[in-house]
Amino acid sequence: LWGVVLTDFLQFIVAMVGSIALAVVAVNAVGGLDALATLSQKHFGQAQHGAGFFPPLDGSWLPITTLLVFLAVQWWAAWYPGAEPGGGGYIAQRMLSTKNERHSLLAVLWFNIAHYAIRPWPWILVALVASIRYPNLDNPEQGYVLVMVDLLPTPLKGLLLAAFVAAYMSTISTHLNWGASYLVNDIYLRFLRKQAALKEQILVGRLATGVLIILAMITMQFLTTVESGWKLLMALGAGTGSVLILRWYWWRINAWSEISAMVASFATAITVQYYFGYNADDPSGAGYAIVMLWTAGITTLTWIVVTLLTPAESSNTLEHFYHKVRPGGLGWRRVARRLGYDKDRIPGGALSWLNWLSACVAVYATLFGCGELLLGSTTKGLVWLGTATISFAVIAYNLRQDSEFMTSTTITKQE
Repeated sequence: LWGVVLTDFLQFIVAMVGSIALAVVAVNAVGGLDALATLSQKHFGQAQHGAGFFPPLDGSWLPITTLLVFLAVQWWAAWYPGAEPGGGGYIAQRMLSTKNERHSLLAVLWFNIAHYAIRPWPWILVALVASIRYPNLDNPEQGYVLVMVDLLPTPLKGLLLAAFVAAYMSTISTHLNWGASYLVNDIYLRFLRKQAALKEQILVGRLATGVLIILAMITMQFLTTVESGWKLLMALGAGTGSVLILRWYWWRINAWSEISAMVASFATAITVQYYFGYNADDPSGAGYAIVMLWTAGITTLTWIVVTLLTPAESSNTLEHFYHKVRPGGLGWRRVARRLGYDKDRIPGGALSWLNWLSACVAVYATLFGCGELLLGSTTKGLVWLGTATISFAVIAYNLRQDSEFMTSTTITKQE
């Protein structure tokens, strides 16, 4: 786990240095930040279109339904690697590598700030430059590469290219290892060869990795852009997010709940797109919203029905989980009462919900504040950053009131 974190740490530094260098060179090529904001407004027609944070509400750029899906549905409904609504292997690896729960919480908070509020802005600035320099590209995604090739000097060009290759290899290796481990541990060892020797497991894992590479290459032939890839993945995972979140709050959710959610999500997304003709990669964004809403709705209904129709996990399993996690709250009261923890509440109580809301506001405010400052709106930028500061202060104050957080010194067991 430490190796994973160290690799990510070094790659993040290299990637940020390269991205910032490209952004600086690109912005200087068009005359600076003020000139970039002016040229963007001229190119797109309105400031709100070219450099605004929200699309116009008349739907000329993005249907209002799609905007609402992005803001109010996607974050909790869709499973996406690295941003799983109920937590997942990506984040868990980083959390488990920390010294204790306190460090884990702070690390995840920093990740959300760095990943969502800081890292995008060098990309956005280069994207604005690309839209001005190359306005008629058939594939706008090529603009970033063209800016890099045309403007970046050779040493920095090599650094940025190395950063991209490193990030790509890190992502590929993570997915292949992750997928192969599922195939070996959850399928091969469980259903085919329960007593397989270690060498046999390694061999099967390598074969599984090869199969995954072949399947990935086949799938790639059907994707025309990077955007189409993540849209398809989000659509296929729509609806699974709710069960991944609620499993921490409701004892009744079982393995069949998650299995039915995954099957229903995949089947519904494929059916809506290929039978009813709605395309998640629709350039207008309308098709994506329809696919997401139908998939999330049907999937959520499916897993709830399956949960109620299938037996709960065994008492031993539930009690072992409760002893280990202590989720607390009304949804686990039945199990907690059997174990003598009937007064357990959700860890952190109401402060946890306030911290969650404050963290969301802080990340968004930091994102918008940095953007306003970069694009010349100093007053708005300071207001946004002031809002972020207040939100961070609320989180810091609340965490100091949490005795478990302040006294968290136990080394996390890495199982």
